[in-house]
Amino acid sequence: MPNIRIPYAKTFVEVDVPVENLRGVLESKAHHFKAEKSEEELVKKAMMSPVGSSRLKNMADGKQNIVIITSDHTRPVPSKITMPILLEEIRSGNPEASITILIATGFHRATTEEELLNRFGERIYHNEKIVVHDCQNEDELTYMGKLPSGGDLTLNRRAVEADLLISEGFIEPHFFAGFSGGRKSVLPGIAGHKTVLANHCAEFIASPNARTGVLKDNPMHKDMLYAAEKANLSCILNVVINSEKEIIEAFAGHPVEAHEKGCRLVEEMAMVKPVPADILITSNGGYPLDQNIYQTVKGMTAAEASAKPGAVIIIVSACNDGHGGESFYKTFLEAKSPGEVMESILGREMESTLPDQWESQILARILMKHEIILVTDQCDENLITNMHMKHAASLDEALKMAFSMKGKNAGVTVIPDGVGVIVKLEEL
Repeated sequence: MPNIRIPYAKTFVEVDVPVENLRGVLESKAHHFKAEKSEEELVKKAMMSPVGSSRLKNMADGKQNIVIITSDHTRPVPSKITMPILLEEIRSGNPEASITILIATGFHRATTEEELLNRFGERIYHNEKIVVHDCQNEDELTYMGKLPSGGDLTLNRRAVEADLLISEGFIEPHFFAGFSGGRKSVLPGIAGHKTVLANHCAEFIASPNARTGVLKDNPMHKDMLYAAEKANLSCILNVVINSEKEIIEAFAGHPVEAHEKGCRLVEEMAMVKPVPADILITSNGGYPLDQNIYQTVKGMTAAEASAKPGAVIIIVSACNDGHGGESFYKTFLEAKSPGEVMESILGREMESTLPDQWESQILARILMKHEIILVTDQCDENLITNMHMKHAASLDEALKMAFSMKGKNAGVTVIPDGVGVIVKLEEL
């Protein structure tokens, strides 16, 4: 039997799929990729050869109020490596600059002190100014006009008032924005809650172009680009990582051109053809993306794209932080079926978008077509079953459940990292 490792929390679990049942293993080329240069060398090389712009140290010259947007606790951005290099580059051009590190929480909970320390390390945590964005705090937001979609654009005041705005992040496939990174640090990263709700409305989530690996004609991407431009995002540093969360490539420079170049590499490495099966095994890529059920929906979409009608999707995800969104949880808790959830969401106009409904919409879409078994030994089983999913404490248990539901001859496709691949559908 092939022994396959699946990311789980900060470790891995293994699964033995009978040879006669295994239909395929879908992995990004980045999964096991090892770069010839060190992580620091890759980042410094990108900073010295920016795409479509001058070097950051030259851009920083004469600027007094510099803001660096960075991801929150839900993203595996290797800031212990990238942030010191960014700070060094800025200060080599302007030693006297006032620098603020702005945590892009988007619609997520606030990042904790412990999480900040873990993200940046002792030196940066204790010596740099770090501010956590709060999308609900109107006093921290400023109105920037209307989005192309018609929604109000409000952004963090510190970012808008900066005389040089920078962002760092990483690029991976994203289940409705096409790819992470780049413009996403602004919207939803440092946007007001009403702006996030407008951008994540039911109409946009339902768009066939709001899918993994798709930027062309993606209505959410269009809004995000506009928001980044209005914020005057001037420079980005985005990295690409492997399954060990190691940097394998880096892109710096113009916020659109550098991001697009990075997306092309990720697309080349992550694109896989679907291998339809009755049972799909996947994950949310381990820590930090598998901390809650809310984030875990992302990994399910890769399995959805390779699933036969009525398939069973097994997703391995620790969910040690629970459901990840109270309204997200209550939407399913109070509904009789996923179909009821979907009907309610599709009936809402943009201005009536509710918090977390985008995640509910996608989960409902999958549950209406497939059974989901969530594998974890770190989450309350009732949270999972109340959301119309099944629970298994181990991957072996889940596979036995799936075979009992689909038959002992059912085909199995394994996607070890469901957030790391782009399953290319024949039709969009």
